[in-house]
Amino acid sequence: MPLLRSLGFMLLAVMSLASLLNAQAEYKYSYIPKKVYENQLFPVTVIDTERVSDDNPQFQFDPMSPIQPIFQDPLVIHNENDSFYTFYFKADKIDVKIPRLFIVSSSVNTSLDPQHITLAHLRPREDFCGVLAADMKIKGSQVSNYDEKNHLVTLSIEAYEANLEDIHLKSVEESGLEDMHRKFAKVEAEFYIVVPVAQKNIKFTYFNTIKNQYVFLEASAELADDSVVTQTDLNPKEDSFEKLKKYTLMFFAGFFLLMFLIKRDFFYLVLGVVSLITLLTLYIPHKRICVKQGAPLYILPTYNSSVSTKIDEDMKTPKLGERGDYIKIEYKNGIIGWIKNEDLCEN
Repeated sequence: MPLLRSLGFMLLAVMSLASLLNAQAEYKYSYIPKKVYENQLFPVTVIDTERVSDDNPQFQFDPMSPIQPIFQDPLVIHNENDSFYTFYFKADKIDVKIPRLFIVSSSVNTSLDPQHITLAHLRPREDFCGVLAADMKIKGSQVSNYDEKNHLVTLSIEAYEANLEDIHLKSVEESGLEDMHRKFAKVEAEFYIVVPVAQKNIKFTYFNTIKNQYVFLEASAELADDSVVTQTDLNPKEDSFEKLKKYTLMFFAGFFLLMFLIKRDFFYLVLGVVSLITLLTLYIPHKRICVKQGAPLYILPTYNSSVSTKIDEDMKTPKLGERGDYIKIEYKNGIIGWIKNEDLCEN
């Protein structure tokens, strides 16, 4: 009997301790969308209503499931006694099944049941760019000469809870996304679009998942002098503004040197020399590089750009610009394009 009584007390103590631990941390889903759309990026949030200050929970969705969050570690927000852990998922072409979530911490070892989210369908639009977002905006745009018939428009885009990697425009023949950076809900990227010279603007829609409606975005496609200056790496051709800079520097160099001869003031000499050195840098020829035979010539410096042609033989050509792993060159008959660094001659 004493032995049985002792075992009973031990069992009661274990059960009491388990109840205490469960009371210290209670995890449950605080937000799960009722429906999502194809390719939509959406959040799923877990709340701990009894936060322990030194608790550091570890989360693991069922590793056997093909559905996993974009980031393994959640976005964490603490609010008084509550802690919120947000994961981001991307919907596919069928209903989403969030797998079982295992949670391990110093105060609890538990799991949350799988969740089912219904896939809804959008009403199609011709001007839809393919992006669904809680918010999306064009932070800036730049236009440069691409060739005699086209301009290259660069849009700096910022969006939240967005599938920005799927952006495309049905009205253009060539576009590409580059330099995409994602940090939880926020994503930024550069979107390149080749448009005809006669086109004055770019207009498209994205689907706002908060307002549950399409929203228009618009940017100018007209060439301006200031955008030409900032896009010299994309625009190797000399333009009227470049000539104006040279003529202006010639005037100042001559003026300051003349003033030095008249006033004998070394201040004018310094200004004249600086203007002359700046002028000479504009006439420094481009570095010449060797391109391998068979190298593809890309229209844009992006991984999914189309190939305009291929280099038919080893050739030496001026290096007109560089962006990431791509180098801009001029091929035969004034064809401008980009090659990869790996397609340079070895020697």
